[in-house]
Amino acid sequence: MLVNMKEMIEQAKKEKFAIPAFDICNYEMMRAVLEVCEEEKSPALLMVLEGDLRGKGMQLIPAMVNSASNFFSVPVCLHLDHAGNFDLIKQAIDSGFSSVMYDGSTLPFDKNLANTLEIVDYAHARSITVEAELGHVGDAMVGNENATTTGDDDPEDTLTDPTEAKIFVEKTKVDALAVAIGTSHGVYKKTPTLRIDRTKQLADCTNTPLVLHGGSGTPYDQLKEAIANGVCKINIFSDVVTALNGGLKGKLNTITNPATWPMFVFEDARSLMKEAVRAKIRAFGSNNRI
Repeated sequence: MLVNMKEMIEQAKKEKFAIPAFDICNYEMMRAVLEVCEEEKSPALLMVLEGDLRGKGMQLIPAMVNSASNFFSVPVCLHLDHAGNFDLIKQAIDSGFSSVMYDGSTLPFDKNLANTLEIVDYAHARSITVEAELGHVGDAMVGNENATTTGDDDPEDTLTDPTEAKIFVEKTKVDALAVAIGTSHGVYKKTPTLRIDRTKQLADCTNTPLVLHGGSGTPYDQLKEAIANGVCKINIFSDVVTALNGGLKGKLNTITNPATWPMFVFEDARSLMKEAVRAKIRAFGSNNRI
């Protein structure tokens, strides 16, 4: 049975570690994350993006994760990642998601606040946790023509403002706040520099678990400093999907039989994904917490 993320992130905040939250797109990614979380005794926080919920995905993915959670001893949360549409959030809650993120970060402050409050009221009435975003974490993905930042831009203008964060959290009662402190989504063109001073300010003025998006490719020393200063959840996608794609590419280039079983085709990819997941769990300190 799935749980929401409230107890997970409250424990992380109290004990000063962070839970790596992994975006999953299919069975292989889900299995890799759950198996390593079980082995490492770490809470399992799985996330899904809107693109993977098209068609029957909205029903199939929550059903798959909910069923799988019954075969593991660690708590499992299924979190909707980066949803900007209230109807989509309602569908996700009705379909079995145990936590949601509303992303109104590109909207004016007052509109973001009003929308988030409406979603929190709806979700909390159904025991669903809510993450919101204030400030804006852009997209630095290499080769992405729709990127909102290039990875070479100075993120100063989009950093989360502590004064706004305090008002936002007090009025919305969100369970977690995604903040912009210098990271970007996707594959970095240059190494980011996190604003740890801003992180500490945000933690002090909100007293709310902070979430860091764009955790893939960010140096561990910076991430550990962010964790020490209030970050309780770190989103990971690129590092795991890179392991998946690299494993598949390497294996497929050696296969001559076009009818090779998928269990063998995914063999290297599965191993590499598990290595990536394990590295995040240990680096963020979520191992041995169950």
